[in-house]
Amino acid sequence: MNRGPVQGRWIGHWEPEDPGFWERTGKKIANRNLWASIFVEHVGFSVWTLWSVFVLFMGPEYGVDAAGKFFLGATATLVGAILRVPYTFAVARFGGRNWTVVSALLLLIPTIAAAFVLQPGTPYTVFVVMAALAGFGGGNFASSMTNINAFFPEGRKGTALGLNAGGGNLGVALIQLIALLTIAIAGAGQPKILLMIYIPLIVVCAVVAALNMENIASVSNDKGAMKLALREKDTGFMSFLYIGTFGSFIGYSFAFGLVLQTQFGRTPLQAAAVTFIGPLLGSFIRPLGGYLADRLGGARVSQWNFVLMAVAALVCILASGANSLGLFTLGFILLFVFSGIGNGSTYKMIPAIFRRQALSRIAAGAAEGPTMLHARRVSGAAIGLISAVGALGGLAINLGFRQSFAATKSGVPAFWAFLAFYLVCAAVTYRVYAKQRTTARTAPDRPALVRV
Repeated sequence: MNRGPVQGRWIGHWEPEDPGFWERTGKKIANRNLWASIFVEHVGFSVWTLWSVFVLFMGPEYGVDAAGKFFLGATATLVGAILRVPYTFAVARFGGRNWTVVSALLLLIPTIAAAFVLQPGTPYTVFVVMAALAGFGGGNFASSMTNINAFFPEGRKGTALGLNAGGGNLGVALIQLIALLTIAIAGAGQPKILLMIYIPLIVVCAVVAALNMENIASVSNDKGAMKLALREKDTGFMSFLYIGTFGSFIGYSFAFGLVLQTQFGRTPLQAAAVTFIGPLLGSFIRPLGGYLADRLGGARVSQWNFVLMAVAALVCILASGANSLGLFTLGFILLFVFSGIGNGSTYKMIPAIFRRQALSRIAAGAAEGPTMLHARRVSGAAIGLISAVGALGGLAINLGFRQSFAATKSGVPAFWAFLAFYLVCAAVTYRVYAKQRTTARTAPDRPALVRV
């Protein structure tokens, strides 16, 4: 496929690492695509987490216990994670702009379907199917991040990806805030009000994407990047780390309100009054994680951030033992904050890792242009795969809480497991990436060891 500079909605030449090109043309186009992408991803996250708020409306008349509600959240998380793989393929197959429009319109399926069945007396199996359909919203993240990664130069990826993901993550907080207002104004028996808001919003975001975004031909041309990304050991390491950051964010987003209701006996209104705070802060702070990673190195930021996540989990454990709702809420919100920072810093590491590999090949004699283009393609594919695996952490968290409450009527055993996992993540980050950065300081002539 050989397109000129711009034909219709296709861009044939894209060199963001060229300062002249970036200032003349690239920056304006990239930023326009970024803000349109944020809008679609934001609505996608809201749809994905619809059932984290619907369960707050589901009183005894629905006949669904706490374990069943946790399972609804786990179902939506699982399907959203699985869909991230084909959504990443779709960017290369159809183009980033084209797929963004399609993926936005697909959000109409779970919202319109829920409008017909969300009521007492509906069989639980139907609720499970509806939660699975909400997974369409989870797939948006992978295609959006893969697409935006291709638009920005290396030095701006951390901030750009942080803004893209953070704006998307805000969809979690907004849907929970709207749920709070709905319960406060209309009562806990009117969950369909949320659908009346979001169905028109989905149409609007699809139109915005269609009018403001472009496809990059070089990304579309590459059909083998996914296989190359699967062969990279760094794809596996970063998937593991992203389970600890984004997996925590989305898992806690689904579980926070239910944990407050189950462990501390909060009413739907009392739970909804605080559940949006954690996702809100975690979303707003995610760009800071990318910004810090751009300047300090993603590995260093991620390593210490995992330690802080372990400390926050310990606060939740101590608060549970003391039956302190205030301290528990603080610890849970800190988990959101640190997961947000970690989301930004770990995502910044991905393109930096593949750029480091490219510089090593260039130093060994490879041609610079094709080698750097290859790195951008593979890192884009890796981003989609890593986001899919990372989202499975949300499934693990919801199943962990489900089992913990079923066995002990408390979330403490689950928090101990999460704490141990965060410490393992910190150790892996240091051993595989942060330690290499330290070595690079003593070997400045080794281009393969640039800062990650």
